[in-house]
Amino acid sequence: MLRISKLTDYAIIILGYMAKDAGQIYATADLAESAGVAIPTVSKVLKTLTRAGVLRSIRGARGGYQLAYAPEKTSVASIIYALEGPIALTECGLEHDVCQQSSSCQIRGNWTVINRAIRTALESVTLSDMAAPMVKPLEEIRIPLSSISVQPRKFAE
Repeated sequence: MLRISKLTDYAIIILGYMAKDAGQIYATADLAESAGVAIPTVSKVLKTLTRAGVLRSIRGARGGYQLAYAPEKTSVASIIYALEGPIALTECGLEHDVCQQSSSCQIRGNWTVINRAIRTALESVTLSDMAAPMVKPLEEIRIPLSSISVQPRKFAE
């Protein structure tokens, strides 16, 4: 089963709360209380998101954390990448070759298409989308293969 970590789930919950008033500066304790997550965990998430450029840290007596970009400019993919690393279902979807079968794999290109489709889907959903209440049932989402660009990889000779 494909899953994101609990920290990434917490990050999206915390950022969804922050997206409701994107210009505000939030204290760690307030975010922990609103998310129902322990302060040390929230602190870890906030520091990771700040290092990744998703959040901005403001120092001082009235300091805290603020979204670095508008919620509609922050993709779910950027949040997942900040906490999980590169988005790919298989090792061959990553930039470096760590798979022992990479030189003889016949389906590697197909995994590249699948990995790109997942990244494209996650890039199309914004923090603003996640923060908005659901008002109608989910509709089937289709991503046409023609909208997914596949870059041929260069293999070592």
